[in-house]
Amino acid sequence: MPFTNNVMPGTGPRPGSREIVAMLAGLMALNAFAIDAMIPALPAIGTSLNVASDNDRQLVVVAYMFGFGSTQLLWGPLADRFGRKPVLGIGISLYVGFAFLCAFAWSFPLLIAGRIAMGASAAVTRVLVVTMVRDLFDGEAMARTMSLVFMVFMLVPVLAPSVGQGILLVGPWRAIFGVLGAYGVLMALWSWRRLPETLHPEFRRSLKLGEISRAMGATLRDRQSLGYTIALTVIFGALTAYIASIQQIIFDVFKAPGAIGMVFAAVAAPMALTSWLNSRVVGTYGMRRVGHAGSIAFAAITLLHLAVALAGLESLILFVILQGLAMAAFAFTSSNLSTLAMEHMGPIAGTASSVQGVIGTIGGAAIGLGIGRAFDGTALPFLIGMAACASLALLAVGVTEPKRLLERLPK
Repeated sequence: MPFTNNVMPGTGPRPGSREIVAMLAGLMALNAFAIDAMIPALPAIGTSLNVASDNDRQLVVVAYMFGFGSTQLLWGPLADRFGRKPVLGIGISLYVGFAFLCAFAWSFPLLIAGRIAMGASAAVTRVLVVTMVRDLFDGEAMARTMSLVFMVFMLVPVLAPSVGQGILLVGPWRAIFGVLGAYGVLMALWSWRRLPETLHPEFRRSLKLGEISRAMGATLRDRQSLGYTIALTVIFGALTAYIASIQQIIFDVFKAPGAIGMVFAAVAAPMALTSWLNSRVVGTYGMRRVGHAGSIAFAAITLLHLAVALAGLESLILFVILQGLAMAAFAFTSSNLSTLAMEHMGPIAGTASSVQGVIGTIGGAAIGLGIGRAFDGTALPFLIGMAACASLALLAVGVTEPKRLLERLPK
């Protein structure tokens, strides 16, 4: 998988494309671990910090995601001005500090504040991973690389709850934050030593407000950028709802708390598989055709799952099968729509990634929180929310490029 552009000269050792992909995936995994490793610990956190409402425990997850969306407009322009590498180092260092703050939080409000700050710091990885992929690759090579990065990102949810449960066997919930901080240190050292600077000199931008505003405006005026960003927002709303709701669904609806790790693995494994498969087929069929087909499948499967539940046929096994199929379609959809949203944004990649990330993350977190807090002891609010999000995403895709649905990009 060769680079389509060259990194800046004089920036130290240059890893091969496989190491670059592994490093970028590891950076993205910082966020997946920070979210999903918490889920088995939510009851213990609630008990330890005297959280009265079970639904309030969802804030441990969702607060991180609000923080994750809050600073993306900061990291992108900074990376366009000063380069990707120093900005990445600062963000990860802050993430490590706030992870250890959460480990020692003595109250629920302080924990939530720490989680917001963790997410705000970790947002640098989301912005810069997408930006660096855009710096180094073009077209369907960019889509293949994004798929491989997302494949590892999708594998992490298979492992994270089990890692969280394993830590809880030998230590308190606070130890999970210690492990997250240690992982952040590892990624900071690896990226600082091996990551080249990928910002092209001709794309370096100033921090003048007018120039940043023009770049933001260009991102929002581009029909393809805005349309796919809206589609991704509601898709990530569905993902947030799943992450926020799954612990209560497994514990309270299906009465199977010991199965939480296995359920996560069974649902997330198809996501990882289809992310890998996407990297293989996108070059043949094109990211539009694959991404659009994924959107159609995501809507169809979530609507089918809702119909099964409304008919009273839901069981834990059927829930896992249908949810796994839905998230497999999600994997086809998310990486390709993300790539399409960035397709025209090369000269303003950092700022564009920030704008798209803020809209997608904060909007998705708000949608997911609304769905999650509607939990009423049954899975129906979650399934209704999933089906609605998938249907709205498909509508947004159709409105964005009505004449190019399922079109294969020319070589």
